[in-house]
Amino acid sequence: MDMSRSRGRTSRALRGAVPAVLLALGMLITGAPHAWGEDVRTETRVSGSAAGGVTESVVRVKAPLPASFGARPEACDWLSYLRYRATDGPEASADADRILVAQPGILEGAGAFDSVARNTVARAAERGRHVEFWALDRRSNCLEDRTGIASGDQHAAVDYYYRGKQVDGRTFDGYVGNSKLAWMAKLGIEQTVRDEYDLLTAELPDQRTRKQKVLCGGHSLGGVITGYLTAADFDGNPATTADAGYNQCAGYFALDTTVSTSLGDLSGSIPDDTNLPDIGLGYGVVQAGLDSGVLSRTLSAPVLLNPETMTLLSIAGLGAVRDPGGEADLPGYLPANVNIEATNRFLFSKDTAAFLTGKPAVKDFRLSNEAVLGALMDDHSVPLAFLQSSAGFFDGGPIVDKSFPVANGGDAQPGLFGVEYKAIPERPGGPLYTWRNYDRVGDPDDPGYRSADGTPFTGAGKEVTDIQELARSLAEQPLDFTEQYFPTKLVTDLQLATSPQVKRLVVHPKGLTAHPTLTVLAGDGLLAGRIPSGLHPVVADGYQHLDVLTAAPVQNNGRPEPVSTNLAEFARDPQ
Repeated sequence: MDMSRSRGRTSRALRGAVPAVLLALGMLITGAPHAWGEDVRTETRVSGSAAGGVTESVVRVKAPLPASFGARPEACDWLSYLRYRATDGPEASADADRILVAQPGILEGAGAFDSVARNTVARAAERGRHVEFWALDRRSNCLEDRTGIASGDQHAAVDYYYRGKQVDGRTFDGYVGNSKLAWMAKLGIEQTVRDEYDLLTAELPDQRTRKQKVLCGGHSLGGVITGYLTAADFDGNPATTADAGYNQCAGYFALDTTVSTSLGDLSGSIPDDTNLPDIGLGYGVVQAGLDSGVLSRTLSAPVLLNPETMTLLSIAGLGAVRDPGGEADLPGYLPANVNIEATNRFLFSKDTAAFLTGKPAVKDFRLSNEAVLGALMDDHSVPLAFLQSSAGFFDGGPIVDKSFPVANGGDAQPGLFGVEYKAIPERPGGPLYTWRNYDRVGDPDDPGYRSADGTPFTGAGKEVTDIQELARSLAEQPLDFTEQYFPTKLVTDLQLATSPQVKRLVVHPKGLTAHPTLTVLAGDGLLAGRIPSGLHPVVADGYQHLDVLTAAPVQNNGRPEPVSTNLAEFARDPQ
């Protein structure tokens, strides 16, 4: 696999736009642990991030794309990640005991790792070990604009992203269309693993340090990307293996996924209405379609999974952080366009009739800000399994079954839609529906809501994520929780894994098993009921797909969170 590139560094200073955005997010500049100038690397500490003995910073490293990619924004010639480390630990990453480097899943950004990163670093510190957790952002996240979210105000954010109003003197440039994304037509698995390799070698120049201290892994699709990294060759000469992907790692970890070079274990997790091309077209035809723009260069769907609607998750997070129990006005304040209306109907319709007529609509209910976020992210509301977390349940009034898009208890429930019964407030215009956080489910005052067939909607053992931590990850991270511009080519490459153009990238197939692997699966996640043969994972009971990233440090059984606990133990001794 010849992934060699000319990587000459230039001396151009980072343009003022990036520091301005960072300052708007309330960050404080801190000295970088490397003697590099800001023309090639910046590290910015996130203010107030040292809670619990964990310090967070955002790191950006200059890594220009090859000229063959064509014109792109200057920000897209930088790689970014969130660095978490023990506050009392070494400042230089190379001096840490271990470094966990995590690839995000599909439609996912570095901010999604905030809870598991903090918990892992804290658990390791309790054991006397100083580990770091690097949550990677894919290069395409360079297109996102966090200015409206950084304002800290829901109305200002809605006005900025949807009504053309300014925040701090800046006007939103709009969501980037396919015609302006020609450079992303080549942003597939080869460049993605090259980016991780380049970042590792830039941040940890000594290959022996990387091989001894780095644990490579990821969540969801990140497990497959890690698989390709382990099998890759980066100097074009398979006989020299110091550059081989597996020799950049001391071990591997997989979070509700497997470290592999196949999408098979994640099959059924992508909705059918995304704009992925018919894979029967073949590699050459698909690439020609991406190059010409006939095929969309980013993955999206008309409902929920597109930049305009995914921005709503962060905006909802803002409300839940600022005024958790206050009555939300967000549903009525949003613009009434087709995209947002269809998404609201999809997420908040009791049945098919309500979806088709739009009556009652979400704005007809009285919901707290936390309840709005719960409706968007909780496994008892959102019908897409890969977006689900177990963050509590509705409270404050009568609750009924949500039978759209599938009925509770039916054969279609697992897979794409998840395993939990769906629920919805019953009375529009009625009581203020609030949110019962994960750690209050099962309390003496819990109404114990049940489905029409008598099945309890939830229980204490099924709730694991603190909705306030989830809200902060969505609204207050300098790198986004979601990925608004996911490269279509990354998925089509993996779907076409048997094509010669992709098969050639697997130069060192033994790299997949060259080191110990920790696999942690969500008990109710994407692989629920179909654990691959020969795999002996740790199973986090009651967890959904996102819970392996978002779960609270202490669970309802009084025990420490199992994903981060196992990651910390694996970092101590990867066996």
